[in-house]
Order: sequence, then structure tokens, then C-alpha cells
Amino acid sequence: MTVIDSTPVKSPPVDACVSAGATHPRPDGQDHYTIREVAAYTGLSAPTLRWYEEIGLMPHVARSHTGQRRFDNRDLDWLAFVTRLRLTGMPVADMVRFAELVRQGEDTYGERQSVLEQARGEVVTRIAELQDTLAVLNAKINFYEGARRAPEGA
Repeated sequence: MTVIDSTPVKSPPVDACVSAGATHPRPDGQDHYTIREVAAYTGLSAPTLRWYEEIGLMPHVARSHTGQRRFDNRDLDWLAFVTRLRLTGMPVADMVRFAELVRQGEDTYGERQSVLEQARGEVVTRIAELQDTLAVLNAKINFYEGARRAPEGA
């Protein structure tokens, strides 16, 4: 007879900032990457990765016994999130502040949410501006397309 414990397990909430569910380059379970491997995977340069660590944008990156940086999957998730924040146009100083809030723990959820809501608002505004720009470009393209098709002198 199999006994099943039906007591629910309460897991801590997963912070989407560090758990994006992305597929990483090493599906074999190995969870250590050199700075060169991370640079190749993320498209960020090694100097940028070092700078991110220096300014506090990256959490403390583990080091090998020889002092080389050893990134893990959690670091890759964080870098993917940081890259998305950069795409929003968020200033690096604001991203560093967000990283500080993450390090401070759950008590900062409200403040983190506010930061992300502000960024979302700016993205929504930019999308609307780009949609307007796309409409203008489409109208111009249609004009020139029609002008080329029209017989001369007609």
C-alpha cells in the first residue's frame, strides 16, 4: 500500500527576476560558467559583466579557488532580466537600486512593484509612439507604391 502525504507544502514565492524558466546552455545539470561562456550566451561583453558586478548590478558572483568568476544559472536568469530592464530604457542607476531592493528581501516587494509599474508605463508609452510612427511609415510606403503604379501623365 502506498501512503500519500496530502499536507500541502508551502514554497516561498519564486521571484520571476531570478527564475525566468529559460533554457541554459548546459542542460546536463552543470551549473558553473566562466565569464567568457556567460558573455557568449548573453551577448554582453566580459568588461560589461565585470562592470555590472563592480557597480552592484550583479549579485555577488562566486569565485573559483583561483579567483575566477563562476556564474551559475541564477546569475544567467538575473542577467536576462537586467537585459530586459535595459530594453525598457531604465537608467543603470535605477537598475542598481532595483538590485539593492532585491537583495534586501521580501519587505521591498511593494517598492519593486512600483519601480516595475513605472517602467511598464514608459514602455506602453513608447509602444504607442512606435505604433504611430509605423502608421506614418505605412502611409508613406503606400503613397509611393501607388505613385509608381500610376501611369505617367494620368
